[in-house]
Amino acid sequence: MCGICGFVGSIDRDALNAMNAALARRGPDGEGVFIDTQTGVHLGHRRLAILDIAGGHQPMALADDSLIIVFNGEIYNHRELRTTLEAEGCVFQTDHSDTEVLLHGYARWGTSLPTRLNGMWAFVLYDRARHRLFASRDRFGKKPFYYSNTLQGFAFASELTALGVHPSVETDWDMLSLAKYFAYGFIPAPRSLYQGVQKLPAGSNLVYDINSQSLHIDQYYAFCLEPDESLARDGEDGLAEELSMRLRRAVACRLEADVPLGVFLSGGIDSSTIAALAVDEKGHADAVHTFAVGFADPRFDESGYAENVARFLGTTHHTQRLEVHAGLQMASEIAGFLDEPMGDSSLLPTALLCRETRKSVTVALGGDGADELFAGYAPFKALGPAMWYDRLMPPRVHQAIRLAAARLPVSHGYMTFAFKVNRFLRGMGYNWRVRNPVWLGPLAPDEVSDLLSTRYHVEELYSEAIEVFERCPSTHPMDKTLEFYTRLYLVDDILTKLDRASMMFSLEARAPFLDLDVVDFAQRLPRRFKYRHGQTKYLLRRAMAGRIPEEVLQRGKHGFALPVGQWFANGALHIDQHSAPPGCNLEILAQKCMAHKAGKSDERLFLWNIWLLQHREVL
Repeated sequence: MCGICGFVGSIDRDALNAMNAALARRGPDGEGVFIDTQTGVHLGHRRLAILDIAGGHQPMALADDSLIIVFNGEIYNHRELRTTLEAEGCVFQTDHSDTEVLLHGYARWGTSLPTRLNGMWAFVLYDRARHRLFASRDRFGKKPFYYSNTLQGFAFASELTALGVHPSVETDWDMLSLAKYFAYGFIPAPRSLYQGVQKLPAGSNLVYDINSQSLHIDQYYAFCLEPDESLARDGEDGLAEELSMRLRRAVACRLEADVPLGVFLSGGIDSSTIAALAVDEKGHADAVHTFAVGFADPRFDESGYAENVARFLGTTHHTQRLEVHAGLQMASEIAGFLDEPMGDSSLLPTALLCRETRKSVTVALGGDGADELFAGYAPFKALGPAMWYDRLMPPRVHQAIRLAAARLPVSHGYMTFAFKVNRFLRGMGYNWRVRNPVWLGPLAPDEVSDLLSTRYHVEELYSEAIEVFERCPSTHPMDKTLEFYTRLYLVDDILTKLDRASMMFSLEARAPFLDLDVVDFAQRLPRRFKYRHGQTKYLLRRAMAGRIPEEVLQRGKHGFALPVGQWFANGALHIDQHSAPPGCNLEILAQKCMAHKAGKSDERLFLWNIWLLQHREVL
């Protein structure tokens, strides 16, 4: 896992070094640069050494210097690809570097290379013969890639902050992106917070022609549900075994590392599944190190569940118990490192977990992706009631119910009744096309417009969610919701959170549920095997029966959380109205702050999003 950066333009080693230095936490084990004085190509790399520590230094070139690469990520099928390439005559210089596989793979297969890869990546490859840069981002955007294409040239980096160091990159805020940030809680690709910067979408390639200064983006992959009823012929036992087998292979290939490795363990079904399969693969349970953080406040503590699973499996378990206040102490540090803000407050406990895990290992496997692929979130349970509500509730009655629900006592615990009811009712005021982001977002559309003193139409704010909704081949709300979570929320919230929290402490995080073969199976699996009669992740629970404790199989979803709402209510976290975002209506901001402190409304999501904007590092 690493950080990459670079640009094409006049020779400026100082700018390249500054961009590279901004990525230091992503790569504490080494750095390197490459400059072609004839074409103005600059490439920078910071290394977190995981594989082939002696031979994996970057930038890396083919023996004839025709191709040079900077790469961030891990390719899990690199050994199979190397065998294929060697059979075609390729001669490798390194022992087992996956970076060199990318170089030879591009030399043989060209721009189709990413379709052969199973892993996580963002890389830029300089093709000297064709005078172009070829960049690619993995199917789910696990690794970030920001770029700017202006009249002054092309520049890229793993982080927005590093890219903004380059003197030609425009860093004025993009107001529509800011509006989307408050509507979603994240900024969906390809947009970024800056006017002059975009994110390369997940599953996309980019080609920059140095001579013509032209740029072309091609999407080579997009998640799309393709339910296949023929899968059901093998019965539920056969499907459960197939899922288990694919997950075993996914875990096995992610256990390869030349540095210490462990498993995140929350005590939920997702991380418990990964830990159990890691034990199967290792053969000795105590060889698997599992990691959890616990909190003194029982409302936010899952460490007991994790310890029970660890005992059941026999892993070598590490629990760090912290005061809830530890999250508050870390908040400012996290906000400064977050780069582009994303408003998921579970970033705080995730960062604490990564910090403690990094004290023992350099790589950690986790359960990310299971909720999106197998219908694990609370809104999946709300779809049935929502369909009935649509049929039975006249608009006037709905408004009366909303007003009544708004008077429910505010509590700052985890997913309280009042919080869930008000979220549900807010979403019910909108069309199915945008209901999912309205359920999740910090502000409703009219609130976004009021805050920024600009009238934003629903179709403009949620254009990405609407596109996903309309392109989904199924007409069922369950399938459309699965696609929303997998194509938008997973990429721009969950995986962004995991990348930032882990890289803050130079820890590589791997997600076996997003293995290519597991995802392919999930895409074809009919929805009744994901959600059935109120039970989420139905087939996954069946596949893991007997392998993890029964109490875990029966547990509902419990997110990773800390009392952010309480901190804003008691003043532990404070909104500085004099440092409000550009265009922000200070009167609206003050009203929401006062309403939250007075317990009249729960504004925790909005206040957290504002707070992050105020505390991010300013270039």
